[in-house]
Amino acid sequence: MLAFLQFTIILDFMIISPLGAILMPAMQITPAQFGLVVSVYAFSAGASGFLAAGFADRYDRKKLLLFFYTGFVLGTLMCGLVNSFEALVAARMITGFFGGVIGSVVFAIIVDLFPLEKRGRVMGFVQTAFAASQILGLPAGLYFSNLWGWHAPFIMMVGVSALVGVAIFIYLRPIDEHLKNQTDRSAIHHLVETVSRPRYLLAFSATALLTIGGFMLTPFSSAYTVNNLGIAVDDLPLIYLISGFSAIVAGPLVGRACDTFGSFRIFFFGTLVSIVTVPLYTNLGITPLSLVILVNVAMFVGVFSRMIPSQTLMSAIPSPSSRGAFMSVSSSIQQVAGGCASILAGLIVTEGPNGVLQYIDVVGYMVVATSIVTLFIIWLIYGSLQEAPRQAVVTTTDP
Repeated sequence: MLAFLQFTIILDFMIISPLGAILMPAMQITPAQFGLVVSVYAFSAGASGFLAAGFADRYDRKKLLLFFYTGFVLGTLMCGLVNSFEALVAARMITGFFGGVIGSVVFAIIVDLFPLEKRGRVMGFVQTAFAASQILGLPAGLYFSNLWGWHAPFIMMVGVSALVGVAIFIYLRPIDEHLKNQTDRSAIHHLVETVSRPRYLLAFSATALLTIGGFMLTPFSSAYTVNNLGIAVDDLPLIYLISGFSAIVAGPLVGRACDTFGSFRIFFFGTLVSIVTVPLYTNLGITPLSLVILVNVAMFVGVFSRMIPSQTLMSAIPSPSSRGAFMSVSSSIQQVAGGCASILAGLIVTEGPNGVLQYIDVVGYMVVATSIVTLFIIWLIYGSLQEAPRQAVVTTTDP
């Protein structure tokens, strides 16, 4: 159920990127305006995650999940009904406000229910939602947007999300064991304590850099593939289909590898893959479809080999009484960082003759730089967990 829920959340965020090649000419907006459409979701989600952090550990996680998921579905419905740039920005803001908290609640539930030694494979399984959105969601969204217009994918997501919400309401049991560890501290005090712990701050900085590196290229991927690499719009679904299928195979394998060989080793491998593939991708010219698919597959392997082990390592940091707050703040930082990345990329990338995107290679080099710095921070986090194994297992409450 959590994987299916993650599928709808990720698809709602991811669908904007491949729709760029259709949405920009349809609404006659510039790359900078399109960057705003992408980033406003992230900024709104970041604000809601930060505001919810003080209350995240005070309620049954199932009730919290259903409340924000309902708002998310209504916001997605608005996205499917608007007809102007300003209205679309407002709709994405509402969707982000509710959708931004959901991921943190999902990961708090995972940490509550599964021990550390099994979290790699659990994270890998849940993150197959990312790959499923590539295989099922994005190709279908692109197909129906080409057929009926860019509104169609959002209307379809509303129908799927409603079914997921009903399933969670009926089948997911209450998750309230963490309430036994709560004190009478105010929500503000709980939030301040969460954002002031040195170990937490180190984890938050890693999250921010991971997101910036991961999302600088995302908003313009479809436009770059069509206008710079010379791939037809009709071939975009095939690229996402094959890349997504490779990711859905790689996700569980990466998760099991984390449990077997250690999360830091897998993260190091993923960083090396990203450092090689990203500059290669951003310096391509007119390229055959087969090579574009091959490079995309390699980049997805790199993404999963960084995403899953980093989440597994991060899950070992917070104590039971502050997991919800830690995950909410982390999600907030992730969303804001993603928004900053989209805006920064929108300011760097310009549109040349015939829609060709210029300076995309500069963005690629920036991604490499953030990857190297992130690797160093993750190494520090891994070292701190090795020095304090009892904290890594997280079996005690706060003193």
